[in-house]
Amino acid sequence: MTSLGGDRPPPPIPDRLSRKALGEAVQGCRACDLYEGATQAVMGEGGAKASLMLVGEQPGDREDIEGRPFVGPAGKVLDRGLERAGIGRAEVYITNVVKHFRYKASGKRRIHQKPDRWQVSACMPWLEGELEVVKPAALVCLGATAAQALLGSQARIGRDRGKPIESSLAELVTITTHPSAILRERGEAEREAAMDEFVADLSTVAAWLDAH
Repeated sequence: MTSLGGDRPPPPIPDRLSRKALGEAVQGCRACDLYEGATQAVMGEGGAKASLMLVGEQPGDREDIEGRPFVGPAGKVLDRGLERAGIGRAEVYITNVVKHFRYKASGKRRIHQKPDRWQVSACMPWLEGELEVVKPAALVCLGATAAQALLGSQARIGRDRGKPIESSLAELVTITTHPSAILRERGEAEREAAMDEFVADLSTVAAWLDAH
């Protein structure tokens, strides 16, 4: 990889792609250093014929422990947003750009740390494999890390959210905030406003899916 990453083995992507094969192979990935402090790698999950793929940044504390994406506090926000937008979980495949949890220990707590760019790059072949297997009709990037990893460093949440973006990744590609950003809003009114914006973005995707 880069000089930051040193000489590391490439991700062990299986020759025959399937969700099961990817989920098993990712546990042996040593393409970056994040596996060293993580409990396990966390691959995506969702309906067998999911038409919508949601891509976040990385697993959090609960995801690292349980081995499933979006099962912590941000996952509960996402669930509420999907429900309000009328999107059933069977329609959705949920995953992250980075498959291992990056954190800083603070006593007994593990504090989320944003992955470095080289770590994101090292992990991208897993997401590319998921995209090839799932072949979503619509793809939503949750937050800046996912958006910039998939769409380039010029992607901006404030400018681009909710808009269709030209991309070969799916027929509809768009950006919205990460659910954790809603949790970080300080006041209840601010959280409600952020949630309403999030639901509006998801509702636009739901309307597109209904029309296609």
